[in-house]
Order: sequence, then C-alpha cells, then structure tokens
Amino acid sequence: MWRIDKRILAQFDFISIILILPLIITSNWLIDEAVPALAQKQIAYIGVAAIAFLVVFLLPIRRMSWLIPLIYWVNILLLLAVDFFGTTRGMGAQRWLELPFINATIQPSEFVKPALILMLAYLIHKNPPQRNGYNLKEFLKLSAYILLPFILIAKEPDLGTALVLLIIGYGTLFFIGVNWKIWAVIITTILLSSPLVYKFGLHDYQKTRIKDFISEKPSYHVQQSIIAIGSGGLSGNSKEEATQTQMKFLPIATSDFIFAYLVERSGFLGGLAIILVYILLILHLLSLSIFNTDYYIKVVTIAISFMIFVYMGVNISMTIGYAPVVGVPLPMFSYGGSSFLNFIILFAIMQNLITFQYRDLYDGRGTKSFL
Repeated sequence: MWRIDKRILAQFDFISIILILPLIITSNWLIDEAVPALAQKQIAYIGVAAIAFLVVFLLPIRRMSWLIPLIYWVNILLLLAVDFFGTTRGMGAQRWLELPFINATIQPSEFVKPALILMLAYLIHKNPPQRNGYNLKEFLKLSAYILLPFILIAKEPDLGTALVLLIIGYGTLFFIGVNWKIWAVIITTILLSSPLVYKFGLHDYQKTRIKDFISEKPSYHVQQSIIAIGSGGLSGNSKEEATQTQMKFLPIATSDFIFAYLVERSGFLGGLAIILVYILLILHLLSLSIFNTDYYIKVVTIAISFMIFVYMGVNISMTIGYAPVVGVPLPMFSYGGSSFLNFIILFAIMQNLITFQYRDLYDGRGTKSFL
C-alpha cells in the first residue's frame, strides 16, 4: 500500500517540476493568443499528461522491471505495424496508426523513446560497464536495441526523429562508458560514409532541406521566422503588433516555429529567459546523473537531458537558419499531445526512480530486496 511520508517527500525532485512549469505556462499563453481552439486542446493534453504522470509515478517500476523488455518489444511491433497499416500524410510519410472507433491516430515513434531509454537502463543495470567501458561485444548488443527502432523509424520516413533516437541512445552510452577505440572507429566510419549516405540513403525532400540549409538564401519558412525574431527587438511587441504571427506570415507558429513567435512577442529577453530555463533543467538532470550511483537513475536522467538538449538545439537552430527545417518540437513548449505526453512520462519515470529508490532497493530490515 502506498503511503506518502516525509521520507518520500524528501526524495522527490521538486526542482525539475519548478523548471518545467514556466515552459508549460508560457507555451499555453502563446498558443492561446495565436489559435485559441488549439490552446483548449493543449490544456486537455496537459490534463491527460498530469494523470499519466501520477499513474506512472505510482507504479513500482523497479519491482516490475521484468516488464521493460516486453514494453520495448511491443513498441517495436507498433513500428512494424506502421509499415503495414500506417496512415500516410504530408510528403508521403507513413508514421501514424489509426485508432478504431475514436477517430484518432497515434505516432508510435514518439512512444518508442521512453521504451528505449528504459530498455537501456534495464540492460546497463543488469550488466554495468567495466572500468575501461564496454567492450565490442557488449557495445554491439546494446547497439542492436538502438539501431532496430532507428531503422524502422527512418524507413517511415522520419529521419529527424530517427536521428534524435540515435543521438539519445549513443549519447547515453558515451556518458555511461564505452572503450574509446570503439568511438574512434565509429567517428571514422561516419566521416567516410557520409557522402554515400547523402547520395543513396536520403529521400529527395530530405536532400532539398539540406540544400535549402546550405544555400545563401534560406527557405520561405526560415525567412519569415527570422523576420519575426528580428521584429521582436529587445522586449518584444504587443499582440496587435506581432504581425508575422497575427497575419499568418509565420508558418506553424504554434509548433515548429513557436520560438520565433515567442521572440516576436517577448523579444530577445523573453527568448533568452526560456533558453536559460532549458539550460538550468539540463544542468540539473546532469547533476542527478553524475552524483548518483544507481544505473537506472543515471541512464534515465542523462537520456532525458540529451533529449531536451537535442530537441531544443535543433528547433531553435532551424528557426534562425542554422539547421535544416525538420519536424522537431521545442520540448514541452510546442503545441502537440504526443511529444508533450512523452516528456511528461519520462519525467514521471525519473521521479519514480528517484523518490522510491531506497524503498525499492531495501526492505524494512535494511537488506536489499530488489533483484
């Protein structure tokens, strides 16, 4: 039976919650100004995410660790189902599964991220790295769990999400520890194979995005984004003067280019404040990982910090023309249910592992009762 006592409250990580709340509040303010109907939907997503957070937080995750491989493989089956039964949208991308009877869709590639992170935590906890890091055999075993969803997602095609998954997986392994010779071989292979991957491995629209990125003149979307950012000045414009958004010049202002809208409304200072919130959140997660010896907590916290850093870096970079335009949302800020729910579930898992760490690992007699 669950009991909330002082020991649990003492372990709960309130700092991450305090840092997440400004992102959610500011995001909903912007979305409500741009498209009020979307703001109402976003509030519904927040409500669902809050319930999901509570449910996941109360689960005995460590004691149910035998379920983690099952969760991972169910997500792999969902990715395979997309290939056979998926719904196609946009530029021929087949990424969604239609849910019967409720006229809604899900994007399995979003939910494979927490499944992969938990799987890596499970495997690394069972077999921690040696002093010199993982050897080739152990590295290849862990890589198989990263590369399988990467290949399935890239095939949809959704190269942006696939690369994020790859960076999170291998970034986590780099932090946990892998023999340096393995990284040297990987970096050399990437450098030598990049031209071939570009020529034969990318779709035409992906090549177009890269060409737009390296060309002297940015694409229309990026041009409008830069205009919006420039018009914000130091302290921003009023709602009526934020013409890039209000007159619909800025495309996808509530999701992919919401950072440009933020700066148009609140200026350089507002944009800098949100970036500082992200930086503080990332540093806090890194500190949790560095100063903890439990591999479950180490892997989950470092993976979330990598995920936030990559999403934030790519999203903001593409709005100012320093990265190709890809469908990567600003974490817990862009409009959308799947991505927001995904991050909240990850934080719920992290909070569970931290808050109930000692209760799960030790029984009332002070002896280990887990694993």
